[in-house]
Amino acid sequence: MYDGILNVDKPKGWTSHDVVARIRRLLRQKQVGHAGTLDPMATGVLVVLLGKAARLSQYISGHTKEYRATAVLGVETDTYDAEGKVLSVRDVPDLSREEIEAVLSRFLGEIEQVPPMHSAVKKDGVPLYRLARAGVVVERKPRRVSIHDLELEEVSLPQITFRVKCSAGTYIRSLVHDIGRALGCGAHLSALVRLASGPFRLEDAVSMDKIEDAAPKGSLEDLILPMDSGLGDLPKVIFDEEAVKGLLHGRKVPAASGQPAPIARAYDENGRFLAIVGYDEDRKLWQPKKVFVR
Repeated sequence: MYDGILNVDKPKGWTSHDVVARIRRLLRQKQVGHAGTLDPMATGVLVVLLGKAARLSQYISGHTKEYRATAVLGVETDTYDAEGKVLSVRDVPDLSREEIEAVLSRFLGEIEQVPPMHSAVKKDGVPLYRLARAGVVVERKPRRVSIHDLELEEVSLPQITFRVKCSAGTYIRSLVHDIGRALGCGAHLSALVRLASGPFRLEDAVSMDKIEDAAPKGSLEDLILPMDSGLGDLPKVIFDEEAVKGLLHGRKVPAASGQPAPIARAYDENGRFLAIVGYDEDRKLWQPKKVFVR
């Protein structure tokens, strides 16, 4: 069984589940997951977790994301993207680059965002997209997301293309919808590329064709990244041989002075990744939360 991470360049038209299902079949192993869904029309970085790495999803899925988005102004759809039903068509003003940039700047920082009806967000345990397909529209609570950077790259009205760096959980479709409303003409998302998810970047991603070619040849290991490659934002703590024995048996071990952190990566003195550990502030102990070596 493979344990590690695949940085996949998701093809257009594939769901994230399609990618996971195909890799499961190629590797003939059930333990395959992903850290952050991409819509079928989107392409780019999809972080696929193999084997034991699937247990790291909660630490990897929260990474900052970076996208390139193309919006068509003047047309709104029910899904907020090009795959939806057209709801309204309006004339697009002769907007200057400066006017568009001024509007984009309003969305920087912490903003409230209402998830689209066609999304996996759940209402009373039911995904919104299922309700939307049944013709049911429900009130959605706005969620706070962070837009760290928003750069206008190209203006070719009625299209604009911009680059955005944002917190996990941000819906770029909703962002485009809201930008269109702020511009006074409406808009929908026509193309989306995920350029990065934390340390995983598009220029390093591998195509499904390459994975399909490597798997039968037994050379897939050359494409798989170590399990801890997505954990660089967590502090690294090195434990001596005695402490390692304790951690691997699920016991708490003493913390050296100056090392406390809420969550950390645990390694032995040879650099082997062992576990995710949590710090017990009251007792000054490290507690194993997820152990990957037995």
